[in-house]
Amino acid sequence: MAIKLHYHPLSTYSRRVLIALIEKQISYEPVPLDMTARKHREPPYLALNPYGRVPTLEEDGFVLYESTAILDYLEATHPIPALAPSEARGRALVDMHMKLCDLQMTRPWAAIIFPKRFLPKQRWNETAMAQAKTEVEKHLAVVERQLGGGKFLVGDRFTLADLCYLPFLEFLPLAEIEPPPAVAAWTERLLTRPSALETKPEH
Repeated sequence: MAIKLHYHPLSTYSRRVLIALIEKQISYEPVPLDMTARKHREPPYLALNPYGRVPTLEEDGFVLYESTAILDYLEATHPIPALAPSEARGRALVDMHMKLCDLQMTRPWAAIIFPKRFLPKQRWNETAMAQAKTEVEKHLAVVERQLGGGKFLVGDRFTLADLCYLPFLEFLPLAEIEPPPAVAAWTERLLTRPSALETKPEH
């Protein structure tokens, strides 16, 4: 049975998995979830994903519903083309960056980007947004040092570490964040990949 991916086209976490599927040339059945109609809160979907979020992957009765776990699964089951080094230290660095992305970037990012994309301005919590912006800028300064003179976070090629950041870097202009120079070049490099262009959200 082919992989089924339950997703929403505007979801940054769904986009991570879509990019991985494209990069690895894995065939799958897309299952768009109408979240505006609250389909993610209905019993059939909650039976798959009790948190009511996207993405959710199904394959032969096996279900995963956390984007980084899905990325790891796709790497383990479809190792070619590789999106992670095969040697232990390189893989550990990829894992580290994936976790740091979610802890240091996407957590505060939600306080900025969700309101700016989906809520009227009168519902924005501008104090929380300003604090989140400071946190993201501090983290991007760390990423700047980690990139150094390299094109990617780990080694000299695109990996799951870069992929985890890609959907969020799309919204740097919306967040009114000016990235430092190495991060800006890295962002341009990632956002012009064919898989990024193919999955670019409408807004």
